[in-house]
Amino acid sequence: QVQLVESGGGLVQPGGSLRLSCAISGSIFSINDMGWYRQVPGKERELVARITGGGITTYADSGKGRFTISRDNAKNTVYLQMNSLKPEDTAVYYCYARVGIWGSYQPTDYWGQGTQVTVSS
Repeated sequence: QVQLVESGGGLVQPGGSLRLSCAISGSIFSINDMGWYRQVPGKERELVARITGGGITTYADSGKGRFTISRDNAKNTVYLQMNSLKPEDTAVYYCYARVGIWGSYQPTDYWGQGTQVTVSS
């Protein structure tokens, strides 16, 4: 059993900041890639940022220069620092992790249940 629990979402004014956290727990052998995606009603889920096990980061153009993804391997946690938030950042943000499970031959992708981020004045 692997669980991803997001926190840190909420309502913020344009120009404000939020820090999302995602704690991963379970029978974890390893955590490879981790990331954040977001989704708005009527549209498909889209990449926000990803970070590999080696620390290589990837950002969607929408968040470049404003968002920073990081991970704390000791805590099995991935973060998304979001600055200079815009109304178009409003979405449900989902945590993602590719996790190697004890006793499993290959890694499996897991998703959190999502946390709402609303940017509005």
